[in-house]
Amino acid sequence: MEHTRFHNHPCPTARALDCVGDWWSILILRDAFRGLSRFDEFQKSLGIAPNILTRRLAHLCERGVLEKRPYQTRPVRHGYHLTAMGSSFFPVLIALASWGMQHIPPDGPEWRVIDRASGAMVDVIIINAATGQPLTPDRVAVQFPAEADSSLCVEEPSP
Repeated sequence: MEHTRFHNHPCPTARALDCVGDWWSILILRDAFRGLSRFDEFQKSLGIAPNILTRRLAHLCERGVLEKRPYQTRPVRHGYHLTAMGSSFFPVLIALASWGMQHIPPDGPEWRVIDRASGAMVDVIIINAATGQPLTPDRVAVQFPAEADSSLCVEEPSP
């Protein structure tokens, strides 16, 4: 079944979801940030069917999030590595994980976000770079161009 494509949609949220919006793609990116790069490593970590993993890796490469690099010549085998575009997904992944840790507690041990230098736990927030204030619906709104179809974007909060 073909899903609706949003790669040309005026909404940046819809375009981003078109690129990395299914759970397998996000989990592949999580594992890439953990240092995994080989097909068998992703498959073992995720327990994903090979045909699905093949499609997701191809999609992420096609969209420029990952790139294939050969690591073996006989037989030819490729690793999948984050591009600059893929690396810039890190804050999104950490924000999603932080939301999950806060609102959906695990049954077992929980992973943590820590500062590499000190080892201290990090409280994840997204801030306005100009003011240093956390981004919250009461502080910021999304402003749509008049001609844009915002049917798939978050609406501005009511005053």
